[in-house]
Amino acid sequence: MYLEASKKQEIFAQYGQGTTDTGSAESQIALFTYRIAHLTEHMKQNRKDHSTERALTGLVGKRRALLNYLKRRDINRYRAIIKALGLRK
Repeated sequence: MYLEASKKQEIFAQYGQGTTDTGSAESQIALFTYRIAHLTEHMKQNRKDHSTERALTGLVGKRRALLNYLKRRDINRYRAIIKALGLRK
């Protein structure tokens, strides 16, 4: 499995407010970014995997929605997570 519990806790500890902070927008965005990177690598090798392509599109949309929410609520947190993850926009 590509995403173990220890890796999730590491992501939540780095971008959230602790290892159990699974609900904050920053930790969710970071988790989605990790999953998107993994699925993008999979899609490079398996171009005809349409179910994975659909899942990838859904994840990108969820991440975008969370980023838009964070931008509306607190622009400083938005800028910080964009910079930390190296995302465009």
